Amino acid sequence: MKYKILVINPGSTSTKLAVFENKVRVIEENISHTPDEMEKFADIVDQAKMRYSHIMDFLRKHNTDIQSLSAVVGRGGLLKPLPGGTYNINQKMLDTVKSQKYGKHASNLGALLAKRIADTADIPSFIVDPVVVDEMSEIAKITGLPELRNRSIFHALNQREVARNHAEMTGNDYQDMHLIVAHLGGGISVGIHIGGKIVDVNNALGGLGPMSPNRAGSLPAIDLLNLMKKENYSFEEMEKKIVGDGGLKAHLGTADLIKVEEMIENGNKQAELVLSAMSYQIIKKIASLAAVNAGEIDAIILTGGMAHSKCLTGKIIKKIKFIAPVYLYPGEKEMEALTAGAWRVLTGEEKAKDYQ
Repeated sequence: MKYKILVINPGSTSTKLAVFENKVRVIEENISHTPDEMEKFADIVDQAKMRYSHIMDFLRKHNTDIQSLSAVVGRGGLLKPLPGGTYNINQKMLDTVKSQKYGKHASNLGALLAKRIADTADIPSFIVDPVVVDEMSEIAKITGLPELRNRSIFHALNQREVARNHAEMTGNDYQDMHLIVAHLGGGISVGIHIGGKIVDVNNALGGLGPMSPNRAGSLPAIDLLNLMKKENYSFEEMEKKIVGDGGLKAHLGTADLIKVEEMIENGNKQAELVLSAMSYQIIKKIASLAAVNAGEIDAIILTGGMAHSKCLTGKIIKKIKFIAPVYLYPGEKEMEALTAGAWRVLTGEEKAKDYQ
């Protein structure tokens, strides 16, 4: 049977759309939203009507009747921590993302948009592996303060998809593999996958782990407090400095890795040092997760946009290849991952979960 699936992936300045037949992409478009268009809205959830209009225009443009769709799947947003998988979009989920109880992010619109369109066609709507997937072991959550716990917020969608694909391509069962996956993008998350679960990973949104193009990564706590006090930073100012204006951007004035590599080619020693420092921190994170499983790692996977960089990946591979074979899967597979999650439910391979 052929299933036609509409995929909606809202980003901060764009909405990625695609229609898949089973797991084959047949049409796609990345709709950019101008600053003038976005500044009309006081809050992210207020953008739903505008983005819905763009989606309907996309379907009309490509002569796709919503009645021909089998399901609609949206990118999952900031919900309460939950196990990975495909989830039915229910009223409780909608209420959670509307309230923005767990944070503000464009991904919160995924469930709202998918549900609205699916209900019109009387078909199912889903989200798959949102950023709040939490399968961390209890020991990994404990910090030196009982009031603070390590949280699982990371690139779950892409990490899981490339791990599944790698297992399939190498003739293995994902459930039986021990993998370390490093998503190298605007944010960096490094997770260890054991028995089909991501049992430890850094909180990429909360600023932990390696520094990235625009995030500071883990910082010395007391020095951070002293800096905040000395410069009289508000919470909001400090948050922006850590997540948004940190990392390469703070050191070199740009979060664009291509520009950083051009700086290095032109003899900029500071740029070379900072990029080496970022790779150094990624290497340490990967190695530390390998130690957690006593070095029993089947493969290390580098994915995300920065995995296209031979300069960066070369530095990393040189130092970690002694642990396990290293595989490169550049870019991200979010649209494919969303589709695959919906397809597994439609075909009966997997049962959709309910958000409680």
